This record gives sequence, structure tokens and C-alpha cells, in this order.
Amino acid sequence: MNRQVICAVDTPHLNEALDIVSRLKSHVGAFKIGHALTLPHGLDVIDRLKDAGASRIFLDLKFHDIPNSVALAVAEAAKRGVWMMTVHISGGPAMMTAAVEEARSAGEDLRPLLVGVSVLTSLDQRVLTDHLGVTRSVVDHMVHLSKLAMEFDLDGVVCSAEEVRPIREAIGTRGVIVTPGIRLPNTDTHDQKRVGDAGSALEHGADYLVIGRALTGSPDVEKTLEQFGLISQ
Repeated sequence: MNRQVICAVDTPHLNEALDIVSRLKSHVGAFKIGHALTLPHGLDVIDRLKDAGASRIFLDLKFHDIPNSVALAVAEAAKRGVWMMTVHISGGPAMMTAAVEEARSAGEDLRPLLVGVSVLTSLDQRVLTDHLGVTRSVVDHMVHLSKLAMEFDLDGVVCSAEEVRPIREAIGTRGVIVTPGIRLPNTDTHDQKRVGDAGSALEHGADYLVIGRALTGSPDVEKTLEQFGLISQ
């Protein structure tokens, strides 16, 4: 098993999700789920996936709301024993503080890791500047928000392989870095604009890599992990 690999389960179909967990549970360290599964099936889906063998669940719902609402959401997720969850850093200091306090109140055994999202991997510089009005470069903006996340005690941040090095230099070893958009050379990037390879992401300081379709659709998961340069540990 390579515990640095998080498999993205991107399907609304519970049986398909359970099958993915059953097939990949001995190869990856965690499974990421989001709106596709939780909206049709509720948070009970977490228990179903755990029963199928998912020892660690990364709940990627990217909470972004007023502090009280986010605190309530974190509390409900923590009750389910999720390992990690996402919040938007742009929700601001009060929101992040409320999320952190609620996570800590779950107790050491149930406390989830909170990782901050800054600029989605589906966005590029043109969208960030022309449509969202952010004058900083993508990297500078993400570094700024990542430092803010550390200041308000989040456990880590999410970034693409392109930003791992400057963000790791900015936050040091204090926070974990989760990197989606990991691709094999010459493969479809789908709806993500900023992608990269596993080796450079890990070399520059990523702690966890999120990989989806390449694993869930693979007839030989071990071979696919070898192609990514991720030797099972």
C-alpha cells in the first residue's frame, strides 16, 4: 500500500463506489469523496465505504459559509470519523477559526485534518484575473492564502503540482500539502487546468497525491502505480 496516494471516487453510484474501495483498498491510503456521492446518499455513505474497507475518508466538500454554518458542518463530518476535509481559505479568519475549534472539540481520536483550498485546479491566470479580479499571480495568491491558513491553524492546504515548491517554502513543514491533478504524461487533463506528475510533486514537498480515473479505471492498479513512479510500500 502507498499511503501517500488518495484515490478520488468520482461517481454518484454507491455500488460503483463500493466496488472501487474493495478493489483499491490494499493499494491506496485513503479515498476522497465529494458532492457526487454525498448529495444522493447523505453522510451515511461514509459508513458504507468504511464497511467496504476504506480505513481513511477524505471528505472534499470545500466548506465555505458563515462561521457558525461551517462549524456545524465540521461537527457533522467529525461525527462520521472522516480523516480529512476541505474548507475554503477565502472564507476568512473567523470561519477558519470556527472550523478548527469544532474539529478540536471532536477529541483527539476523532479530530479530522482540515486542509484549505485557495485556487481550484480548474482555474488559470486568465480566469483569476479577468473574471475574479485577483491581481496577484496564481502562485502569489496561493502562497498568500496558504500562509493565512497556517496562521489560523488549519492542518494543511491543497495545491496543484505547479505550486507545491513555493508553498512548501512559504509554510515550511508545519502543514501537509495535498496535491490533486496528478497525471501520467500525454493523458487527458479533463476539466483541470493546472496538473503535474507524481514524482515532481513529491520531490517538491507534497505529502499526499490525489489520483482518480487513472486508478479507478485501471485493469491493473499495481502497474498503473508503477507508471506513476509510486512504488507500493
